[in-house]
This record gives sequence, structure tokens and C-alpha cells, in this order.
Amino acid sequence: MNLDTEKEGKMQKELGVGIVGWGFIGKVHTYAYINLPLFYQPPPAKINLVGVCTAHEKTADAARKIAGFKFATTSYKDLLEREDIDIINCCTPNYLHKNILIDALKAGKHIYCDKPLALNLKEARDILKATEKSSSIHQMTFEYRFIPAIMRAKQLIKEGFLGDVFSFRGCYLHSGYIDPSRPVSWRLDREKSGGGALFDLGSHILDLVRHLLGEYKSVFATSRTFIKERPLPDDLEKKKKVEVDDISILQVELENGGIGTVEVSRLATGANDELRIEIHGQKGAIYFNLMDPNWLWIYDTRDPGEPIGGFRGFKKIETVQRYPKPASLPGPKFSIGWMRYHIASQYDFVKKVVEGKKGDPGFYDGYKVQEVMEAAQISAGEKRWVNLNEL
Repeated sequence: MNLDTEKEGKMQKELGVGIVGWGFIGKVHTYAYINLPLFYQPPPAKINLVGVCTAHEKTADAARKIAGFKFATTSYKDLLEREDIDIINCCTPNYLHKNILIDALKAGKHIYCDKPLALNLKEARDILKATEKSSSIHQMTFEYRFIPAIMRAKQLIKEGFLGDVFSFRGCYLHSGYIDPSRPVSWRLDREKSGGGALFDLGSHILDLVRHLLGEYKSVFATSRTFIKERPLPDDLEKKKKVEVDDISILQVELENGGIGTVEVSRLATGANDELRIEIHGQKGAIYFNLMDPNWLWIYDTRDPGEPIGGFRGFKKIETVQRYPKPASLPGPKFSIGWMRYHIASQYDFVKKVVEGKKGDPGFYDGYKVQEVMEAAQISAGEKRWVNLNEL
């Protein structure tokens, strides 16, 4: 971590970044770093894109040229050896996370890791154990925590707006896998992904439920694989068996007594990026839909119901882009978009690195989500409730 030239009377820190994996999410993380100084004035640090690692020399060199990295490599260990790299972004398929994260912790690098934390709970435990011997800041890419509507929901719940929580419904629905001719990828390979919709989408909604409502106690899950074979990408005439879930539906109990359901699907015909959460409490209710992200809907039982309904009913709070300062672009009144959450999430991470504060959500939060996903897989296989204390 170096000091930049003096700016506005203060010395600004510089942080060098190395990104491992430059597929879809690697590009998203790169975009967020490049745009931090535009969206936050002043930014918490000057970001230098030092190195990028991909599986193939051709894609690594393309990433270097497109984003302006200083160098490209096909070995992530080349990034760990560089003194001018302070941060490692892990953007690889799930089965590669464990070695990269543990080696990065040993090398003293700060880490920003895409979800889920690992391939399974055992690997997640090994990663969490490695953090005990490291002073590095680590944070998960649970970017939906950083939507202003969710930030406001968290504030309201913490202030007691809901009272005791009775029940909730959470779902995350995509439709991208309804075509049976879509070829197999690592996301459909259990040995590389760990799970299907449960891992890909469930990790997000399970984290949001825990973030807003607290710890899980037990799970009963049903999972289905409806399209059981898909073509190979390099030979469409050949098929490969699919062993990950297309749809998973969970009944869950929380430690605080609340009960609810979590549904995840990559076969939700008509859906695009439909993340919804609805919470019912003793004093009120909260509803959010990612496809209408500018608003948080709330219902308050303390509003008068008379005459003729009084002021009672669901109301929408215009959260829009009302991020706290130093957020400066594009402004609080403009409609929000999907990339903005990633920028806010990475701003939070970089700020914590500069301040030496614990990442939130950190690897422990990733571990707790992994715990629920593992319990759900056991439950679906054995057709029984699974208490998280069993794991």
C-alpha cells in the first residue's frame, strides 16, 4: 500500500489490484474499480489495475489490453508474488476458490471474493480457518446488500419497525436455462460448481434473508433437475448428464422463531432477474423486488385504518440512488441500475481496507450461507429437516 501525490491537502493511498478470472464477473469487478473515482468523490484510495489472470494466454492478454492492466498471466501465483498488488479479486468458478483464497491469505493480500465462498462446507471451513492466521481484510460479493432499498430495510428492521417477525418469502428467479439445447458449462457441473440454482442464485437470497432477519436454525428442501441432459459445448451431438438442481425450494426456521420459504430457479419462464423478498412482522411488513429497485414497499400497522381505510396500506419509499456521501454520481434522484450495486459494494470493501476494518460481509458470512446450502442438499437427498447444528 503506497501513498499517492498530495490531493486536496491529504495524502491518498494507492492500492494495487490483481483479478483472478476475467469472465462475466471479472469484467464487472474491473468496471467497478475503474469507475470508483467517478461515483465517489473523493474515492477511498487510488486503484491501480496491476495484474489479471485467466486460464488462457489469449484471454489474459485481451483482458490486459481492454482494461489497461500492467501485465497478464495464466498463473494466479504470479499475482501473489507482486509487492505492488495489495488486493486479490477472486472471480473464478467455485471449485478454484479454496486454493486461491488460502494462498492469497498466506501472501498477506486483501481479498474480494465472488459468491459462493467455496465448493462445499468442508472447503468453506478450511478457508475460514485460514483467516484466523491472517490480518488481511476479506469481503464477499453479496452486492445486493448495497441497494439503497435494502439498506433502508435493514435500518427499519434494526429500529424495530416490524416488531417480531412472523414469516417471510424470498425468491430468486432466472429463466436462462429453459432451453434444453443450451450447452453444458461449469455451472452445470457439480464437481466445479457444487450446486445449481441453489449455489448460483440461492447464495444471494439466503444471504439477504440472514442479513435482514438473523441466523438460520433448520432447513427442509426439495430440489429438482428437470433437464437431465445437455449438449457438450464442443460437440452438440453429444450429451452430458446434468446433476445439479434447476429448482430448489426451501422451508426454513430462523433462530428468532420466524419461518419462511426460499425459492430459487433457473427455469422460471418469463423471469429475468427476479429477486424478491417479503417480510411480515407484528407491527409491519416490508417488500422488495429487484426488477423495481428504486422503491422499498412498507406497511405500517400503526397507521390509522379509519375512516374508510384511513392511511393504512402499502407505501413505497423512494430510495432510488440515495447513497450516503461521498457518493456523487449520478445523483440521488436518478433511477438505479444493476452495476451500481457492485460499485457500492466495492467502494465499501476498499474503504474498509484503507481504514483497516473488518470486511462486512466477510468470509464468515459466506460460510454461514454455505452452511444453509449444505443443509439444503442433505435435506433434499434424505427428505428430512436438517438442523444446522448437525453440520
